[in-house]
Amino acid sequence: MPTEVCVFCRIANGDSDAAIVYRDEQVIAFRDIRPVAPIHVLIVPIKHIASLNDALPEDETLLTHLLGVARQVAVQEGVAAGGYRLVLNSGKNGGQSVFHLHVHLLGGRSMQWPPG
Repeated sequence: MPTEVCVFCRIANGDSDAAIVYRDEQVIAFRDIRPVAPIHVLIVPIKHIASLNDALPEDETLLTHLLGVARQVAVQEGVAAGGYRLVLNSGKNGGQSVFHLHVHLLGGRSMQWPPG
C-alpha cells in the first residue's frame, strides 16, 4: 500500500491528527480512536511495514524497540503494575484492519481469555 494512503503513515508524517502519547525517531504511539479498554494505545513504527509477515531481518532491532516502547508507554499510562495486554494482529484472518504494523496496548481493566 502506498504510504500516502496509509492512515498510520499520515499520522506519523503529521498529516493527520492523533492523540500522540509518545514519539521518537523510529516509533509513534497514539490513542486508538475506537478504544476497547480504558487505555488503548497503538504503538506504530514510523517505517511502513504492512504486517509482521513483511518485516525483514534488518527490522529486528526496530521490532525490539517497538516492544520496549510498549513497556514504556504502559508505565507512562499507569497500567504496568496492574498488568496489560499487547496485541499484534497480522493479516486479514488475524484481525488486522490497518495494513501498517502496529501493536495494541490494552489496559485499565481485567482482560479475558481467550481474547477472541
